Amino acid sequence: MTHPTPSHADISSTPDISPTHWADLLAVAEMAIEQAGNIIRPLFRSALVTEEKKDLSPVTLADQGAEQAIRRCLTHYFPHYGLIGEEQGTLATESRFYWVVDPLDGTRAFITGRPTFGTLIALLDHGTPILGIINQPMTNERWIGIKGQPTRFSSPFGGQAKTRACSKIDEAELSCTSPEMLELAPTPFWPKLAKRVKRVSWGGDCYGYGLLSLGLIDLVAECDMKIWDWAALVPIIEGAGGYITDWAGQPLSHNSNGTVLAAGAKNLHEEAVSILSHSG
Repeated sequence: MTHPTPSHADISSTPDISPTHWADLLAVAEMAIEQAGNIIRPLFRSALVTEEKKDLSPVTLADQGAEQAIRRCLTHYFPHYGLIGEEQGTLATESRFYWVVDPLDGTRAFITGRPTFGTLIALLDHGTPILGIINQPMTNERWIGIKGQPTRFSSPFGGQAKTRACSKIDEAELSCTSPEMLELAPTPFWPKLAKRVKRVSWGGDCYGYGLLSLGLIDLVAECDMKIWDWAALVPIIEGAGGYITDWAGQPLSHNSNGTVLAAGAKNLHEEAVSILSHSG
């Protein structure tokens, strides 16, 4: 890969990103993802020391080291871009373009030895996600979403990033990371949705959204989601033919209430919005 220079990679004054700039953006984002994976892999299923953050969620050396590596890479090649990281704070988000990073989405899965976590990198343009990557470093699976383009998926197991057209909610597979997150739901209607679908599975974090993009899950409905949890998912789900909004069907943004609803088919998404808002 030819490493772009900051002056070549800087697109802050370019209304429409050229193919060359896209290549540079993606090359640097994947470089950062690889560096994070090099830190995460040796620590998987090791005797990690786990600390608790102020919100009581766990954090490990893998989270911290992976974010440091990503930040170094992104800020080196794109020094004028902003950056939001889950573990180490915010840089200059008044910029038109800024990165959003979750170095280890699914820390609970990671510390319990389950390969259903992932590293997330997104690039936002005026707050709209235009590039998103999910990387699972243990299974060597990667999803890449670019706004307006089909989602790319690479895996040693095969598969194609294309949602399935499940048209009946009673045939749908619904996923959510944990029952505990639903204690913070702004409406009480998640159980009603769960009763309507064929089956509910728990766990998965960002990996569940990756599976939805592959047509293996039909719905994901969660809450208490921060921008680093959902930003990378938007172009991936949409590029695979799916829909992702808040529970009211509104686009996700900095002002969202923490709810996220992803669906593989439009009518399924509309019916789930209706149920979660108790209008159906």
